[in-house]
Amino acid sequence: MSTTTAAEVARLLGEAASITVLTGAGVSTDSGIPDFRGPQGVWTKNPAAEKLFTIDNYLADPDVRRQAWAARRKSPLWTAKPNAAHRALADFERTGRLRAIVTQNTDGLHQAAGSDPARVIEIHGTARDAACLDCGARMPMTEVLPRLEAGETDPPCLTCGGILKSATISFGQQLDGDVLDAAVEATREADLFIAIGTSLGVYPAAGLCDYALAHGARLVILNAEPTPYDEVADTVLREPIGDVLPGLLSDS
Repeated sequence: MSTTTAAEVARLLGEAASITVLTGAGVSTDSGIPDFRGPQGVWTKNPAAEKLFTIDNYLADPDVRRQAWAARRKSPLWTAKPNAAHRALADFERTGRLRAIVTQNTDGLHQAAGSDPARVIEIHGTARDAACLDCGARMPMTEVLPRLEAGETDPPCLTCGGILKSATISFGQQLDGDVLDAAVEATREADLFIAIGTSLGVYPAAGLCDYALAHGARLVILNAEPTPYDEVADTVLREPIGDVLPGLLSDS
């Protein structure tokens, strides 16, 4: 790690011809969506909530599914709007140097901010769709939410009667191979890799940093808390994402 100044990040941005960005929950906290492991994170405040995100628990326990659906029904996702960081990345895309946004987030706010959906790689899926774990049927979550409002607590698939879940990747579920391949390719083709708002503790997403470094890319980390990759990064910034990112990208 060489320095912790925004000026150094601006220099690296200015020199880069192809930039891939990895975003995590910290990018969306300014939109009112809490992260998981931060001081006010979902799991920090309620460690038991983590079991809702484990596929084995979800499949085996109807009560876990009922809790998960209750949480989806009242999720801040449905009223959240893109914040300054989302908009800054969408604006930066117009420079032609943004190869891709690989996001661990499932909220769809990058696309809502104007980022090209073809350049947004949702490595952990999307909470805006629901999927049947039995027959694979998929539908917008907006088709399921009214069923919750009508009183269903564990709505089954209307096609086969199987178990429905948000189209996100839970602990214990395999990532979509094509999506992961796209993330790796975008990382391989970048000469600057920026990790924003992620603890870099969840793999394989965090492992993209290793891949970037192995292919000669510079590594920048912008995150409120320390990460396992800070010591190998070219630059680490601890400044608030929504404050610093728009200025960095607009000046590059």
